[in-house]
Amino acid sequence: MRNAIFFHLAVFVLGIFITTEAAKAASLGRYEVFGVEEGDMLKMRAGPGTGYIVIVGLPNGTALRVHSCEQTGGTRWCRVSLDRARQLKGYVSWAYLRKL
Repeated sequence: MRNAIFFHLAVFVLGIFITTEAAKAASLGRYEVFGVEEGDMLKMRAGPGTGYIVIVGLPNGTALRVHSCEQTGGTRWCRVSLDRARQLKGYVSWAYLRKL
């Protein structure tokens, strides 16, 4: 009986660990702004949605670090920081990011 309880508890804990690590691995890393139309910039916003203020515009090729992502409505928003100015953080649309 004790072995069965231990086994189920171990499987549960291991499942949580693997799921958490897979989510982190899939969403973290270095990316660049990609696919923004000529003469336009990707808007880094204060929050995950178009209702938040624009912090800065980012041209294609800007290197970013992605910290996390979340779905808001039909858009996946990622919390990012500039690769060369990590104190500058905000949210951008996942649709305009490409893995480096």
